[in-house]
Amino acid sequence: MKRACLTFIPFLFLVGCSSYPPIRSEKNVDINRFMGDWYVIANIPTFIEEGAHNAIETYKLNEDGSIATTFSFYQDSFTGEKKEYHPTGYIYDKESNAVWGMQFIWPIKSDYRILYLDEDYNHTIIGRIKRDYVWIMARNPTVPEKEYEKMVQIIEQEGYDINELKKVPQSW
Repeated sequence: MKRACLTFIPFLFLVGCSSYPPIRSEKNVDINRFMGDWYVIANIPTFIEEGAHNAIETYKLNEDGSIATTFSFYQDSFTGEKKEYHPTGYIYDKESNAVWGMQFIWPIKSDYRILYLDEDYNHTIIGRIKRDYVWIMARNPTVPEKEYEKMVQIIEQEGYDINELKKVPQSW
């Protein structure tokens, strides 16, 4: 019996440890240019984002290198209850500035990656290696259809189920 347990327990650890295929991330993000307001154009939403309208993510670089984040939206309509969250971002990959941990609750930091960023810093895709959530964001509340389709294609190429992608209503 003891021998069976010693054989079975390591197997459980191996099965429980899963790895994900690599996912793209930008090679070089000028973190100061990335700071500011980003309108959430579409996403595979987390449970708190279901029904979000006029969603905006705002980043501000702190002196210690962390990123003060404000995520705000109106629940279920443009006149719904305003929700606001204040996670903190931590840059893990200081060479690229594209791989972060986003902390909503201490001590847990969620994977957060800048998968795509156009050269003008107007459009971005934020994703996770698990490919469970993704965000298409822009500096303006609307995105040209051609740019939107390009970003959807990138998301699909990275292994996301684009059938789960939902546009976030924006009306300003």
